[in-house]
Amino acid sequence: MILERNNFMNLKQVMKDLEKSPLKGPVKNLKDLAEVYQLRHAGVNEIGTKLENLDDEYSMNYDHNPIHHMEERMKSVRSLVGKVLKKRIPMNTKSIDNEIKDIGGIRVITNYIDDVYRVEEALVQQSDVTLLKRKDYIRDPKPSGYRSLHLVVSVPVFQSNGVFDVPVEVQLRTVGMDMWASLEHKLRYKTNVPKKKVDQHADNLKDYAAELYDIETRMQEIFRDLQG
Repeated sequence: MILERNNFMNLKQVMKDLEKSPLKGPVKNLKDLAEVYQLRHAGVNEIGTKLENLDDEYSMNYDHNPIHHMEERMKSVRSLVGKVLKKRIPMNTKSIDNEIKDIGGIRVITNYIDDVYRVEEALVQQSDVTLLKRKDYIRDPKPSGYRSLHLVVSVPVFQSNGVFDVPVEVQLRTVGMDMWASLEHKLRYKTNVPKKKVDQHADNLKDYAAELYDIETRMQEIFRDLQG
């Protein structure tokens, strides 16, 4: 299992991005908002460490690594501004901190479908992890065909000035679902492709999502049989 972890977050760069954004002015103290980024990043690191430990335990006790790899992610200031405007959230640090839970996130790529729910259960049953929100797009996929399990959890983060409960978004999906989502994302945001071609590929991808899920389900059955 590989965790693509970026432990160093450049708060000076975050401040520069905030200074250039529409948040400058409405937000009285941009440093407070940068500190929200720092806390969210620390929360992501906490969850990442917990998942690494869980994967190590499964490897030792069950001879199976449920996690293929993980990727940490921090929402860019540009994306944050877009979400604030879209959701019509007041442009102040308190509102942004309270309303936007996915500033920091981690994507967990599993080997099999069962592993998605195995990792979810092992994570949320920990005494210091609180489940805030859950959306299962695997069993109830989006109209596009997108599949993934989305969680928002909170985890305590210890700082020099106290302990803070920090929300972290956790996305769990299989290798196949991740491959599909990456291609669909590229299709959606590749703006120089003619709309007719985009629509054609989108229709094909929707069909392929169902086929891919069927294949992964059957591969899961083989794995279960081999495990006894």
